[in-house]
Parts: sequence; structure tokens; C-alpha cells
Amino acid sequence: MSRSSFLALGVLLVVVVGGGLFIGATNLPGDWYASLQKPGFTPPNWLFPPVWTVLYVAIAVAGWRSLALGATRAPFRLWALQLVLNFAWSPVVFTLHRLDFGLGIILALLATILLFIWVSWPQDRVAAGLFVPYALWVGYASALNASLVALN
Repeated sequence: MSRSSFLALGVLLVVVVGGGLFIGATNLPGDWYASLQKPGFTPPNWLFPPVWTVLYVAIAVAGWRSLALGATRAPFRLWALQLVLNFAWSPVVFTLHRLDFGLGIILALLATILLFIWVSWPQDRVAAGLFVPYALWVGYASALNASLVALN
């Protein structure tokens, strides 16, 4: 691998992991979220940071691999779109307190993740595979978001 390739990976790790941690730290669930009626399958709050950190590393690596195919190609464009949607969800839900808008965002995110997997699979199965746990987690989070909308 070239030096510029390692640099690109480093930049993506900083943007994705750093950006995700920053957004998580500046858009905390707080008392509002604690007061919501939650479904029985709600995970404990301590689980979210480690899961998202691992997922953000996988997302960055998948983005790096997709970027190597070309920044204007469909996989990288879908990768960039999912990152925008991912980063938008926490401020909308935890800061604006809009579970309904959050549900729309997370469903669009899930669709984008699944489309990324489908489009990437023929070209880079590793990048596509890195998104499978992400799709599962966001699918679960989508069900949680939908339940929060229904209960509140």
C-alpha cells in the first residue's frame, strides 16, 4: 500500500470515528430520553458507545476501500450519504427531540446501508461485508426508534 493510501485511511478514521464520537458527546440523550416510555428490548445505555466505536472503525475502513474504487463511483457516493444520515440522527433525536424525523432519517440510513452492500458486493466483498453488522445494528435501532415513536 502506498503512503497516500494509508493517509486516506487515517483521514477517514479521524473523520468517521472522531466525528461519531463528537456528535455522540455533544448530543446526549439526557433527561428527555430517560423520561420516554421504552420498549422491553431497549439495550442499556452503556452498550451504545462501544458498539458505535467498533462500527465506526468498520465504516471508515469500508469507506477507504470504496474510495480506492473512485470517489465518483456509486459505492463511495452511497458511503458518503450514509455518513451524513448517520451523523444527522443524534442531533435530530437527542437535541431537537424529534423521534418522528429521526425515524425517517434512520430508515433512509438503513436503506442506504443496504444499497451500499448490494452495490459494493460485486466489486469489493470486504467493504460490503464490513457493512453487514452495521445494517443489523441500524435495523435494530430502527425498530427501537419506531417503538419510541409509537409509545410516546
